[in-house]
Amino acid sequence: MTSNSTAQAGKVAIVTGAAKRIGATTVRQLHDRGLDIVLHYRGSRSEADALVAELDGKRPESAHAVQADLADPEAPATLVDAALEYFGRIDVLINNASVFYPNSADEASQATWDDLMASNLRAPFFLSMAARPHLARRGGAIVNLVDIHALVPLAEHAIYCQAKAGLIMQTKALAKDLAPSVRVNAVAPGAILWPESEVAGQAVEDVLARIPLGHQGRPEDIAGAVCFLALDAPYITGQILAVDGGRTLNM
Repeated sequence: MTSNSTAQAGKVAIVTGAAKRIGATTVRQLHDRGLDIVLHYRGSRSEADALVAELDGKRPESAHAVQADLADPEAPATLVDAALEYFGRIDVLINNASVFYPNSADEASQATWDDLMASNLRAPFFLSMAARPHLARRGGAIVNLVDIHALVPLAEHAIYCQAKAGLIMQTKALAKDLAPSVRVNAVAPGAILWPESEVAGQAVEDVLARIPLGHQGRPEDIAGAVCFLALDAPYITGQILAVDGGRTLNM
């Protein structure tokens, strides 16, 4: 049964990587459901400020932006402290922020390893643990954004794929360890938004040809799945929901 905005009013969500793309769409849907939002961003200050203004225009003092580099070990405490200071509680954590870029296995460096692992695997774990006691008081939920390429690797992205595969196991392990007070699930997007770097037309056509539903997905598709797992699925934990138009059937 779908919860309405009245049922969710007063709840608070932390969303990482929230200033644009899928993160911003997720923030808007959570806010429409009645939640107050802590928007994390690293470098997209203007987008974050604009989104806060948009949300506050709909419901005053319902959003707050926090800058942090998730590779910084102090970032989890920064985000949790901000949520408690501004809103007094934490009900939902969405680990959406991610670093994605190609790397050749032959040319991989420890610096690349540390960069991709810090944002995609380490930060979600320690942020989840920092938020855990506050989520537990509310019967809260964590939703991680993974990737279908955590299941089937993408060429020239070996470290990224390993990090996202680790996040799948983190999701399952924490679902067991944090139960019964906190649910932990993940959404695995398929072809939703192309990387901000240019993607060749033929590469796009090749991907779309392998999607049974025949078209690219929308950020709203991912945000809807995130909201479902966070708010409407009280008996679901430890699950990985692929939102990919069936792409994993042809990988």
